Amino acid sequence: MRTGSTHVTTLSTTHWIDGAATGTASLPSEDPANGQVLGHLADGGATEAQAAIAAARRAFDRSAWAASPRLRQRVLLDWAAALQAQAGALAELLTRENGKVIAQARGEIAGAISEVEYYAGLARHIPGHVLEPEPGVLSTVLREPAGVAGIIVPWNAPAVLLVRALGPALAAGCTVVVKPAAQTTLFNAALLAPLLQHPQLPPGVVNVFSEAGSAGAALLASSHEVDAICFTGSTAVGKTIMRSAADSMKKLSLELGGNSACLVFADADIGAVAPRLAQAATIISGQQCTAARRVLVHASRLGQMKRALAGALDALRLGPGIDPASQVGPLIDRRSRDAVAAQVAQACAQADEVLLRGGVPDGELAQGAFLKPALVYHRDSGADFVQEEIFGPFLVLESFEDEAEAIARANHTVFGLSASVWTHDGARALRVARALRNGTVWINAHNKLLPEVETGGYRQSGLGRLHGYDALADFTELKHIYQAPGVAGAAP
Repeated sequence: MRTGSTHVTTLSTTHWIDGAATGTASLPSEDPANGQVLGHLADGGATEAQAAIAAARRAFDRSAWAASPRLRQRVLLDWAAALQAQAGALAELLTRENGKVIAQARGEIAGAISEVEYYAGLARHIPGHVLEPEPGVLSTVLREPAGVAGIIVPWNAPAVLLVRALGPALAAGCTVVVKPAAQTTLFNAALLAPLLQHPQLPPGVVNVFSEAGSAGAALLASSHEVDAICFTGSTAVGKTIMRSAADSMKKLSLELGGNSACLVFADADIGAVAPRLAQAATIISGQQCTAARRVLVHASRLGQMKRALAGALDALRLGPGIDPASQVGPLIDRRSRDAVAAQVAQACAQADEVLLRGGVPDGELAQGAFLKPALVYHRDSGADFVQEEIFGPFLVLESFEDEAEAIARANHTVFGLSASVWTHDGARALRVARALRNGTVWINAHNKLLPEVETGGYRQSGLGRLHGYDALADFTELKHIYQAPGVAGAAP
């Protein structure tokens, strides 16, 4: 996958299949802050996906990659070092193509590098175990690479959400086909370039194709030559992938929608908590699956929370992500901005009380994909706009009378990705965290994600876990080898 310099007008990228660039960069990619064309990417589909799958299969079956943990570690460590050397330029490119504020982009690049280093460390320690269930009988259990892994990367956090799948897949010995989101393909190309060009990486181990549509991604899901799929995105698309993958019975790692509830108890400092909740709701302009969506506050503090949270959201500074003073950047593109704005407007029309209306800003920002944060109060947790994941800067405020109601309200959702609990009562915090049906629960914090710690969802928020050691399970198979050598000196 070729890239030009990181100057915003000269970028271009093509597919990378079987160790070589292919295709023509013709599809434009725009800066969502102003509509400026940053560069062009190749627009592929099923043909490129099929070629990439075939190359990955050959590399898995014929190269020494799957059996070379020291090589895998070396390649990953060298990739991390190359990314560290380019961290500033990568963060700027991420901000320009995705729109997120530069501080978040820098944090994401740092997190991605840390994640690559983490899985480089694990590459040389993927142990099995041996049991002697009966005298003279040995059962050896090995953890082996699953085979060819397809990785479908979203646009909202294209660095971390790529490496948290690619890292364990490569560490385990899989070969891979990566399909980045068209909106951030230029960035993913720059991120992957040092890896793809590594002189010790066998051709076909990592293949990348881009597309504006979804035909190639659909082939990854349905192909019997793909052994595992990792997808991060909406629950609706995740269900489609599950249906497409059913015939091949491939392994699935799916992180899907979220509807994170933040439970704020009566002893919390509302003045201190409200700005942190505003930040949690507007991370990547609200376009993160773990972003705060619902704030549940004890009824005795409802009035104070209404004022504090509305004020904190309204005080956030919208602007181009590249401006260090900006706190909330644009959404990924104007089409998404318009769709989210329509959902927010409908929610405001139905809510019991509109505390902050949000909407498209006036002036220069109207030319970009900007959307001001919105906040409503509503009593019915079953309302559509409470139950749906509105992927933008939109928050619903609710109230509860006691701990039991807080838990019941928070669990009233088909999702189960993340939640947070805000209280100074340590026993209550842990008690409530255990009762919430979510894969991650933060106490007096939100959106804290670490390379070493598994994340994933309950219920319709997905299958499997990424980050941490357990991510290897999504890219490996367990094999039991039985043998009965007997016991030395025993009678035959």
